[in-house]
Amino acid sequence: MDYRSNVTYITFGGHVEVHKYRYLYFVIMFMVYILIISSNFAIVVIIMIHKNLHEPMYIFIAALLINSVLFSTAIYPKLLIDFLSEKQIISYPACLFQWFLYYSFVGSDFFLLSIMAYDRYVSICNPLKYTTIMQKTTVNIFLILGWILPLCLFSVTVLISAKREICTFHLKGILCNSTVLTLHCVRSRTLNIYGLLNFVTFLIIPVLFILFTYSRILVVSYRCRGVRRRAAQTCLPHLLVLINFFCLSAYDVLLARLEPDFSNTVGLIMALQVVIYHPIFNPIIYGLKMRRIYDHLKRLFCKMV
Repeated sequence: MDYRSNVTYITFGGHVEVHKYRYLYFVIMFMVYILIISSNFAIVVIIMIHKNLHEPMYIFIAALLINSVLFSTAIYPKLLIDFLSEKQIISYPACLFQWFLYYSFVGSDFFLLSIMAYDRYVSICNPLKYTTIMQKTTVNIFLILGWILPLCLFSVTVLISAKREICTFHLKGILCNSTVLTLHCVRSRTLNIYGLLNFVTFLIIPVLFILFTYSRILVVSYRCRGVRRRAAQTCLPHLLVLINFFCLSAYDVLLARLEPDFSNTVGLIMALQVVIYHPIFNPIIYGLKMRRIYDHLKRLFCKMV
């Protein structure tokens, strides 16, 4: 434990030895961060400036991409500093704050994907009532709940953890995620139960709801040939993003708790998949698979060339 102005510091143990390549790693990760911000915001700006994209589905896509930028911003600044540092450390309060932001934005992603699934369900299975159900007020309420609810639910976990006594001051990995629980002297039963409830609320319920809505869409698409193409064009990107994010989240929650005996290099590579793939995967999928967004991106690229 390192005391600086009575603040407890935690060290990370998942970094590879960078030595003379630290500046190269820093430049690579900085470019990845810039790519994440630029690619996500490019689609957000396109959705904002083109009126034919001012529909609930595209508004939810914009919200999801903004969430990806916020998710990355909770991780990359500290990660970039670590690549330039001899020793990777973080204060315990800052670690709890990063943990709070990390899982709050993860929960927001699943809630937003659930809202998007519901939007597609109403649009395809009940098109006559779509404009009545998905009004501007309803969309705004969904967006507010999609961000506020995860923040409120996970803040309880962080507040309970802040009061726990810690005996270990070394974290495996490159960021503060669920491994923060390994720092506590005694595992809290309250935290375990509440964490299980959060896991069900953040992950299980949204995934089951999404699977239900898309199963209903599949049934309607099978019966009506006219909606098959529409369903494929609008639902396939959402499913691809869901599968990708579910796999990464399952790895982060389960493997982090099982603590497999990986080398630092392998652990770093697997952890970087969580912080790189998803934020870049989203704009690629929505930019290429959503026809309207793709057409606007294509026109923009042609003007630039």
